[in-house]
Amino acid sequence: MDKKFNIVVLDGNTTNPGDLSWSALEEFGSVTVYDRSTLKSEVIERGKDADMLLTNKSIIDEEVMRSCPKLKYIGVIATGYNVVDLQYARSAGITVTNAPAYSTEAVVQMVFALLFEITNKVALHNAAVKNGEWANSIDFTFWKTPLISIAGKTLGIVGYGEIGRSVCAAAKAFGMNVLVNTRTPSKVNDPDVKVVSLDELYAQSDIVSLHCPLTDVNKGMINAEAIRKMKDGVIILNTARGPLVNERDLADALKSGKVFAAGCDVVSKEPMSPDNPLLECENCIITPHIAWAAKETRQKLIDIVANNIRCYLNGKPQNVVN
Repeated sequence: MDKKFNIVVLDGNTTNPGDLSWSALEEFGSVTVYDRSTLKSEVIERGKDADMLLTNKSIIDEEVMRSCPKLKYIGVIATGYNVVDLQYARSAGITVTNAPAYSTEAVVQMVFALLFEITNKVALHNAAVKNGEWANSIDFTFWKTPLISIAGKTLGIVGYGEIGRSVCAAAKAFGMNVLVNTRTPSKVNDPDVKVVSLDELYAQSDIVSLHCPLTDVNKGMINAEAIRKMKDGVIILNTARGPLVNERDLADALKSGKVFAAGCDVVSKEPMSPDNPLLECENCIITPHIAWAAKETRQKLIDIVANNIRCYLNGKPQNVVN
């Protein structure tokens, strides 16, 4: 690898706000890292001399690529790659890669963190103890709200990719029954897992957890009609993509009690809009898209991005999406 390349990271702050290193990229050439590139003019100015652009959320469309004559490679520092115009990149001979499956364990952990906050109310009871309620109690124990055991409950998993499969394995370890809805039922080889239609999953699940990619077909799939098919008191979890949920319909169901609680790490517009109806619901746990954000997970992401470049330069590109 004689040539040294000009590598520009357009929005590195989310992946690495300063607690990690970009040194894995330096073996390939000079590396310039910008915290954020939100304006198209910034992307064009910063990328105009780049051989390689790396992006998480900064948009690289046809105009940007036309304005970067040296550009031959785009590395998406994420699994989703809708920020890149793949069709134009292909026609221009620009290779585009992504970083799949780097966050599986972290997302599974967040799924159950959200679920356990709903079922066990750890934060509520910690606050009660710190406020002196235990010290002043005449009993050795108390609880502020009914607690829920997940053993024996039915978890409906929508989507059975790597994350869905891993959530399934964790659920079984907790003694849960698992139903799955997937576009590829032939890939479900576990005799303890039942593949069902969406309507069956809605009707039979105590907890519905979303792990499918966002498409034009499933946008807003969790809506009033779908919720009507679910059990009274269902719990809904979304760590996949915010637009899978019609948030007004979910908020109405949370307020009525049809949905007991929801846990969301993603919403339809991020950063979250201050008028998002889910903010009105005390029984909705919302985290700011952090399922992937553990330090160890972000390091794994950088390592995958670096290895993608290495494979590309060695003539054996991997994780190519265009």
